[in-house]
Amino acid sequence: MQAMSSGIRWWFESIDRARRTRGAAMERMGYGPVETPYDTVMTAPGLRLRRYSANPANPGSGKAAFIVPAPIKRHYIWDLDPECSVVLRLLNEGFQVWLVEWTEPGEEDAHFGLEHYALRALDRCMDAIRAEGGPSKLILLGHSLGGVFATIHAALRPERVSGLVQVESPMHFARGSGSFGPLVAFGPQPEKVTRLFGRIPGSVLNLASMVASPSTFGSERIADMFASMGSTKHMRSHLLVERWTLDEAPMAPALFEEVVDRLYLRDAFMRGELDIAGQRIGPQNVVSPLLAIYDPRSTIIPPSSIIAFHDAAASPVKRLIAYQGDTGVALAHVGALVGSSAHAEIWPDVLAWTEGIARDWH
Repeated sequence: MQAMSSGIRWWFESIDRARRTRGAAMERMGYGPVETPYDTVMTAPGLRLRRYSANPANPGSGKAAFIVPAPIKRHYIWDLDPECSVVLRLLNEGFQVWLVEWTEPGEEDAHFGLEHYALRALDRCMDAIRAEGGPSKLILLGHSLGGVFATIHAALRPERVSGLVQVESPMHFARGSGSFGPLVAFGPQPEKVTRLFGRIPGSVLNLASMVASPSTFGSERIADMFASMGSTKHMRSHLLVERWTLDEAPMAPALFEEVVDRLYLRDAFMRGELDIAGQRIGPQNVVSPLLAIYDPRSTIIPPSSIIAFHDAAASPVKRLIAYQGDTGVALAHVGALVGSSAHAEIWPDVLAWTEGIARDWH
């Protein structure tokens, strides 16, 4: 049995290596990320903290943004290319910008769960930002599971958050609230998965995604490729995202178990029953200004998984923005970060909202 487990783990880890090799080949073809200059200002177990260089024409103001990516795929989806970079857009608007880059968890990081990612790690980043001359309160921006981490942090540390922007972040995991629901409900117990794999290989998570929603992770990507063929710009952005999907990042076993059990199966955060470091939190603890971006067509993170939490949050300043989709994004789930209409319409709206809360809320 042990030999079989080792063989299965080796197989999926070899798939990860093969995908990274394909990604490196695409990068040599010119489809790698073109990132904004940055400095690494702090390194800690499981993370590096980046500070991005200011635009010389707009060297910054008191506005400060802290980006929290998801830990499964790489951080640079926020800074994929100058044509579709949220980081660069923030800099051009005079923001000081920091980003937590999650590093690959080692065997010694197996115990890193929600408390580490959403509280301890972000606390260390916030302390480092203050030490670097940053403000005591920042706007947090998070995508997907990164948005969950940012929201948990906002609930636990409201004094450090001047605003919260969730981008396609699932917050309500009720039965039927998304394509992953049946897979989680009827699949193997998370402890059995972590006993088999230890760190969960990225290819296992990819397989789960494909099983949960073959259209989102399969046919829609192919359709986007064909739709992009008439535009050099769209085809380039499609291939940049496809290259990004090949950067696998394993998930720490404790995080995998807690996401499946405490969030998906028990919906503890939405129910106000999520215990982090001895404090029980829910939407009633989110009191900072809140903006959520959702895709009304999504089946993996449907509007109900975002809007229900948004409605229940205690913040007196709230905003919902619907993202209607783009050609050239490969995966609709990241379209709000890289899509042309998202950058033409949604991000100017988000930045205007941040100006409003800076003026009216403080």
